[in-house]
Amino acid sequence: MSETILELDRVTTVFRTGWGRGRSELVAMREVSLDVRAGETLGLVGESGSGKSTTASVALGLREPTSGTVRFLGEPIGGPKQRRARRGLIQTVPQNPHWSLDPRMPVGLSVAEPLAALDGSRLTAHAERVTELLRQVRLDPALAARYPHELSGGQRQRIAIARALVTNPRFIVFDEAVSALDVSVQAQILNLIIDLQAQHGFGALFISHDLAAVRYLAHRIAVMRLGEIVELADTARFYETPEHEYSRQLLEAL
Repeated sequence: MSETILELDRVTTVFRTGWGRGRSELVAMREVSLDVRAGETLGLVGESGSGKSTTASVALGLREPTSGTVRFLGEPIGGPKQRRARRGLIQTVPQNPHWSLDPRMPVGLSVAEPLAALDGSRLTAHAERVTELLRQVRLDPALAARYPHELSGGQRQRIAIARALVTNPRFIVFDEAVSALDVSVQAQILNLIIDLQAQHGFGALFISHDLAAVRYLAHRIAVMRLGEIVELADTARFYETPEHEYSRQLLEAL
């Protein structure tokens, strides 16, 4: 069995706002248990407001849960010492590449930036690594000198993927990473992710509203509704015989 990269064990996350009698609570995650293995993609689906983005934040270590345990490579994700130890091992590819690419910086330097941040080196010290990654994401290395606005949407997303891979991560969150792309470009990016995962062996959490994309990419699927996981199944079984009524509603809408 593949190594477990990330594990959420009965995780609950509560947002609290206001004071005194005006205080209110919103349960964004309730008793969520998930795991992601090496070389596996877990698809996380559900309508807007179901808790997917909060789950991503908790998995990335950006938000501390109210209760429950998050483990990365078997160790609890905790304070500053644990965060330093996993620097570069957890990465994300956002929906919009503009969120991770500096418009004032050539994209080659944006790709090198996480690696330079790890070792304190200059951005220009990683030209060979940048060239290697651009080839892996099927881009001409000459594009390293261009700026984000000079590239197409698909090219920018490939740059964002190269940027995520530069530190050799063990786990990557793809948060609606193809939803802003044309259908033909989506297929290219999905195939690229499959090939890169086979090459690098990272575990992935793929968050999407697009059940067709999830079906193509994911090995297992978790369905989230109102902060809870209502179904978790192998992809083939899920699409053939979904067990939860909400899962059937999602598939009927597809």
